Amino acid sequence: MGEVTGTSTGTADRTAAVEPVVVPALYDATVSHVRRERITNDFSHRVYTWLVDLDRLPRLPVWLRPFARFEARDHLGDPNRSIKDNLVAWLGDQGVEVTGRVLMLANARVLGYVFNPLTVYWVHDASGALLCVVAEVHNTYGERHCYLLRTDADGRASTTKEFYVSPFLAMGGHYLMRLPRPGARLALTVALRQNGSTPFTATLSGVRTPATPAEVLRMALRRPLMPQRVSALIRRHGIALWARRVPIARRPRHVPQGGVQ
Repeated sequence: MGEVTGTSTGTADRTAAVEPVVVPALYDATVSHVRRERITNDFSHRVYTWLVDLDRLPRLPVWLRPFARFEARDHLGDPNRSIKDNLVAWLGDQGVEVTGRVLMLANARVLGYVFNPLTVYWVHDASGALLCVVAEVHNTYGERHCYLLRTDADGRASTTKEFYVSPFLAMGGHYLMRLPRPGARLALTVALRQNGSTPFTATLSGVRTPATPAEVLRMALRRPLMPQRVSALIRRHGIALWARRVPIARRPRHVPQGGVQ
């Protein structure tokens, strides 16, 4: 068995095949961050995100494609292979054989740019039951890291923090994640536990809508340049924390995971 990084303490949700999933889909969503270390800092922003089947990526009209593209170079692995092939190869190195569909929740490229702080993959077996969940985390330094999660029936798992994300959060501790497979509603939570407290919690909640050309256009107009805005907001909030004299945590040397970076 290959190197297993970030494997959770839960067990895979074997009931996930009960509810059919509508894909491709858009989620009109709200992302919220709550910080409780040294200072209190909360914020929420409206966003939208995609849920897609990696075997059937959306085929949009030519005029809409600049507003929604999914490319392998934006995710783990070899940019010359497909997203699905790269994920299957990485999971194979972890001793996980993929025999069913893989759903991906992620931002799409908009006008040639994308930034995905968190991409979530729900990996199924041949019967349609959930096999595992992969959380792919990106930071603003161009680095990425994948956590292999065995979630319980409620989509919960715990995993050691192994990747530097924010300069205002020290390494160490563990994440408590709740990543149930999306249905009509999306409700994800990632909480960082350190030294008996929860200094940081992020949530993503939203409502599903079919990814028709009309709806894709509506989202692109209502929330223009979504990936660019996400990246800019991360930096804006970082500057605000720096201005409030929140200490900067030392950034360790990044050791790329095999098959990820």
